[in-house]
Amino acid sequence: MNFNVEENLGAVDRSISSLQRDGQPAHAVILARTYVTTHEDLWDAVTSADRIPHWFLPITGNLELGGTYQLEGNAGGRITACQPPSSYAITWEFGGFVTWVDVRVSAEGPHSARFSITHTAHHSEHWDTFGPGATGVGFEMGLLGLYMHLTDPDQPRPDPLEFAMSPDGKALLTGSGHAWGEAAIAAEADPELARAAAARTIAFYTGEEFDAG
Repeated sequence: MNFNVEENLGAVDRSISSLQRDGQPAHAVILARTYVTTHEDLWDAVTSADRIPHWFLPITGNLELGGTYQLEGNAGGRITACQPPSSYAITWEFGGFVTWVDVRVSAEGPHSARFSITHTAHHSEHWDTFGPGATGVGFEMGLLGLYMHLTDPDQPRPDPLEFAMSPDGKALLTGSGHAWGEAAIAAEADPELARAAAARTIAFYTGEEFDAG
């Protein structure tokens, strides 16, 4: 895999908001990336059961409003809203927890389209420990996979573990983790706690020893 780490880190917009969901404190992790493709092609890439495995994970289920889905080895859930070709919403059910994902696809020009993800979860000890990067980094790797798929649809999806252990992969995961820590600070999180949480997230994704310094 040959790509520019800094260019890919800079291509992602990251933000965090605090809110109430079902009467409980919650956090929304929001990320977006713009791609050189058409609105229609981007929508197809992020909703087609045939194409999703080429950039994210193998998926099964009934991918229509009211249907269910299951990502291989990861989350499953229910499709709670769908307005083609602009948005859909799903539950994200994993490890005994239910969170929520809202997706939007928008045109930015004849050959430019934007993909945004909002992942909302109730406040938890997990958030205090790992911060927004726990989900933000993972979804960001999905956005990278989507970039590679749209750039060269015939290229096989790289092995995620091999990539994560490569120098470029570790640099990207580390940069993403730090960026999510800074996004938390921009959202008024305590800087020391936010950077420590980012360090824990980076250690988890890279397999390196935790270093909060």
